[in-house]
Amino acid sequence: MNTPDPESALAEQLLRLTRRVHRIQKRHLEQRDLGVTPAQSRLLRVLTHYDSPPRMADLAERLEVVPRAVTTLVDGLEASGKVRRMPDPANRRVTRIELTDEGRATLRELRGARRSAAEEILAPLTDKERQLLGLLLDTLMDGDLPRPC
Repeated sequence: MNTPDPESALAEQLLRLTRRVHRIQKRHLEQRDLGVTPAQSRLLRVLTHYDSPPRMADLAERLEVVPRAVTTLVDGLEASGKVRRMPDPANRRVTRIELTDEGRATLRELRGARRSAAEEILAPLTDKERQLLGLLLDTLMDGDLPRPC
């Protein structure tokens, strides 16, 4: 007799939920016709975490991708006017990436699309269940598992 493995079942549920979240977010992005891919939208969001325009290498590290991948993302975003490359005043071999006004407007739209997607995904949950889910997700992301007494 084969008994189900609870960890495997949970892992499968997490993978299925992740795919569902990606599908729903992609649909909400496409509905707004922002002209950005999910990867480009992530780069735009990451840019907001810096006080001054970051180097391409900083973005690659933060996104956990190879620098070449950042170059490709920046190329597309620059072509659509959402970011601009600028030389580093202290080292002309270094390129920094800056959001443009168009990029900031796109970010506002992206936030709206993400909020709409989250509302759709979380619709079946009560407020209390949403709070609990948030705590559980924080625990999983931080790797610290508080144990109930």
